[in-house]
Amino acid sequence: MNTTKLPPIRIALAGLGKMGLSHQAIINMHPALDLVAVCDPSTYLLDLVGRYTRVPTFSDYACMLDQAQPEALVIATPSRLHEAMVRAALERGIDVFCEKPFCLDVKEGARLVTLAEARSLVTQVGYHNRFLGTFIEARRMLAASAIGRVHHASVECYGPVMLRPKGRTWRTSRIEGGGCLYDYACHGIDLLNFLIGTPNSVSGSVLRSVFSALTDDEVYANLAYPDGVTAQLSANWSDESHRKMSTTVTLWGTNGKIEASRQELTIYLRKPVPQLSSLCQGWNTLYTTALTKPVWYYLRGEEYSAQIDFFVDAIRQRRVDNHCNFRSGHATDIVADMIRRDAADSDRVGGGVAPAAGAVAPARWGRALQAIGAAVRDAPGAAAKTLKGNP
Repeated sequence: MNTTKLPPIRIALAGLGKMGLSHQAIINMHPALDLVAVCDPSTYLLDLVGRYTRVPTFSDYACMLDQAQPEALVIATPSRLHEAMVRAALERGIDVFCEKPFCLDVKEGARLVTLAEARSLVTQVGYHNRFLGTFIEARRMLAASAIGRVHHASVECYGPVMLRPKGRTWRTSRIEGGGCLYDYACHGIDLLNFLIGTPNSVSGSVLRSVFSALTDDEVYANLAYPDGVTAQLSANWSDESHRKMSTTVTLWGTNGKIEASRQELTIYLRKPVPQLSSLCQGWNTLYTTALTKPVWYYLRGEEYSAQIDFFVDAIRQRRVDNHCNFRSGHATDIVADMIRRDAADSDRVGGGVAPAAGAVAPARWGRALQAIGAAVRDAPGAAAKTLKGNP
C-alpha cells in the first residue's frame, strides 16, 4: 500500500448489493480513499447507509456524479447497467473500477475502451483472481518456463448459485446478468487470458439450463490458440457440492504440470528448473498462506482488498496501461461472446457443433450403428470386406 501523505481520492460507489457493500467496507478502511457518495435504487438501503455512515446517498446515478463530483468511481451494479454508467463516468473524466463482466455488448465495450484510452483515464475490471497469490505464482512460473512449452490447459468454475427454480431476479435473466457464462465462466476465461493469452477460436460450446428458465446454468467450451495451445472451460453455478465458488486451473507442459486454486498451487516437474531452485523434481506444493501478500484490511479474501489498493496505486501513478484495465476486461467479454455465438450456432444444427465433412453428427450415431448392424446381419461377407477396405 502506498502510504504517501497525499489528499485522499474522492471516490463514489454505485450499487449496494453483496459486492457493493463489500467494496464500501474496503473503501471505508483504505487510508487513501474518501467515500463521498453512494447510489442505489433501494430507498431502504440508502436510508440505512445514510443514517449510520453519514455518506451522501443518491437514487439517481447522474445526479450523484454531478453533485458529489468524485475523482474515482466503483460500479457494482447488475451487468446490464454497466455500459451506461461507465460511459457517464468516463465522459466526466472520472477513473472507473467496474465489477465484472465489463460489458455484455462487445461493440459497446469496444467504444468504452476507446473513450477511456482517449482520455487517459485509469480503468479496472473486478477480476479478483488476478490478485490471488496462487495464480500470480502460476503466472511467474510460466514466465520462467518451469513446465516448458504449455500445450494444454483447463479451467473449472463451480459453485452453488442456482440450486432450485427461483423467482425472477437480475441473475436469473440472461439480458440482465448474462447467466453463468458472464457470472462464473468469465472468471475462468479471464484467468486463462491472464496465464496463457487470448484464444483465436472456440468450438463445442454448450450453454445449458439446469434450474433457470431464462438463462444458462452450465457452460462448456473448447478454446484454441494461435500457437497451437488448446484449453477447455467448464463452469456450473448449480453445483451444490461446493459451499462457495471454486476455481481451479490446470496447465500441462513439456516439462510438467501446474494445478492452482485459491488454496494451493501444486507443480510437477519432470526435470529441475535452474531459475526456480526452490522447486525439486517431482511434486511441489505451495500454499496460499505463503504466497499471498498481507493486506491492511481483510474481508472475504485478501484479493478483494488487493484489487482496490491496485486501483488506488494506478490512480496515484496515472498508470492507465495495467494488466486488468478495460481493454483486458473487454478481451474476456470477446471470448464470452464467441462462446455464446458458437453455442447458438450449435443449437441451430441440432444441439451440437456442425460436423465436419464426412463425419456423423452425435445425434445420428444411434441410427448409424443400427444400419451397420442390419448390414452385417443381412450380408456378413460383404460387410466384412467393406470394413477391411476391400469392396
